Amino acid sequence: MSDRATQWVERTLPTEEAGELIALVREIAQREIAPRTAEEEDAGHFPRDTFTLLSESGLLGLPYDTEYGGGDQPYEVYLQVLEELAAARLTVGLGVSVHSLACHALAGYGTKEQRTEYLPAMLGGGLLGAYCLSEPSSGSDAASLRTRAVRDGDHWVITGTKAWITHGGIADFHTVFARTGGEGARGITAFLVPGGAEGLVPAVPERKMGMKGSPTAQLSFDGVRVPDGRRIGEEGQGFAIALAALDAGRLGISACAIGVAQAALDEALSYAAGRRQFGRPIADFQGLRFMLADMGTRVEAGRALYLAAARLRDAGRPYSREAAMAKLFCTDAAMSVTTDAVQVLGGYGYTADFPVERLMREAKVLQIVEGTNQIQRMVIARHLLGPETGRG
Repeated sequence: MSDRATQWVERTLPTEEAGELIALVREIAQREIAPRTAEEEDAGHFPRDTFTLLSESGLLGLPYDTEYGGGDQPYEVYLQVLEELAAARLTVGLGVSVHSLACHALAGYGTKEQRTEYLPAMLGGGLLGAYCLSEPSSGSDAASLRTRAVRDGDHWVITGTKAWITHGGIADFHTVFARTGGEGARGITAFLVPGGAEGLVPAVPERKMGMKGSPTAQLSFDGVRVPDGRRIGEEGQGFAIALAALDAGRLGISACAIGVAQAALDEALSYAAGRRQFGRPIADFQGLRFMLADMGTRVEAGRALYLAAARLRDAGRPYSREAAMAKLFCTDAAMSVTTDAVQVLGGYGYTADFPVERLMREAKVLQIVEGTNQIQRMVIARHLLGPETGRG
């Protein structure tokens, strides 16, 4: 990471406490995360010790109630923490976002007894979560999932396969969506499944273009027994719970995308200032200056968009449309900015000696996870135009 990359973004934060929180995150990012990023990503090493440190520092439960071990921070602050972490290493920033997503169902829809029993360990007890919605044959069309949960006395028996699971094989708990009724969205229920459950078997992690330090794997549920006390919400409420979580998760992805884009912009600015051609820094050439200006504008616009959506959420107002817009714009911006950063560095940008090639590979996945950007456009269009009318 260049010296330029440690010149921090100026942030407008709602409280003095939030400023201290960002300062803590920056210290951890600079001291514990960034120096290891390149080597560990190249080796495919997951930094579990980093997540333990984040948990001990109170950073794994920021948007949740202090009553259960959370940080009681508004999303406006939580997302800026994610951005800082993702700028240092996307495996960490996205991992915190996924963990928060995995806690969402229980925190929002669990009973008082369930929250009291399970949430403290999930939010601040060193545990790591996974969110299990997608399947091999149901990605964008999540309502068609086939994993089934059948009641057996005071237990449920879960059978099926989940796919593209971040932290697959290493998570301590899983929020799992399974079919308990008929076809469609109304037949789905949410469950909290422990990582060591008998019959829960992870596949070999996927071989990915980027984020090699973050394990992504299929999970096989072969008759996994779960007490009814681990059912979250009512029977048939699972799909509504999943969608509510995804709205929040899309904001997490948006913040991570801007973190990646900011890191790429900082590297490009540093290189352009130091690289000399034709007797002067290449930053003096208008073509490059305009490219960097466009990159900076995309980063700032994306940050403003995700924060506007976060403030709606914090105010208790609807934000589904704005979350989809933020996810769409921020992740497209990250792909554009990282691609341009590689171009600014020229041949050096295409080598692993500089971080921009890794950032470019990592940016691509952000256009896919938490609903592809094609799905985001569908969501946005429905908010603007209403549902499709079909032919007739």
